[in-house]
Amino acid sequence: MHAPTTRRTVLAAAAGTAAVLAAGCTKYGEEKKPPAETAPPAPVPTSSGGQQPPKPAPLAATSEIPVGGGKVFKDAKVVVTQPEAGSFKAFSAICTHQGCTVADVSGGTINCPCHGSKYRVADASVAAGPAPQPLPPRAITVESNSIRLA
Repeated sequence: MHAPTTRRTVLAAAAGTAAVLAAGCTKYGEEKKPPAETAPPAPVPTSSGGQQPPKPAPLAATSEIPVGGGKVFKDAKVVVTQPEAGSFKAFSAICTHQGCTVADVSGGTINCPCHGSKYRVADASVAAGPAPQPLPPRAITVESNSIRLA
């Protein structure tokens, strides 16, 4: 004779079916893969035996930055200037007025296209408003003929 079906039996059978369905929630022939892990760049050994992070790619060659002018690197959000021959400076390329990216360097100033703010190439101080403060400095290194963000 058959044992009567109880509520407990029905719930146990439903839980087992749900587990089987959840385990098979991939397309036929598709393999489940764990999420990819991104490994950090390998450190570069130094001559003293310590570890040093890899150098960032150069922004520009020194010859690309005109004396008395500069160049905007939109992707890096930085502007590099050469106020005097051999003296390179870098500043944020984000205008302190309303956050626009500066467009160019000409006439001795770094120029924002949004509202006409101008900054001096020597120190990024405000030459013409409405910008309320200078562009913040950015650290760079100049080695041989390459300029890199530090």
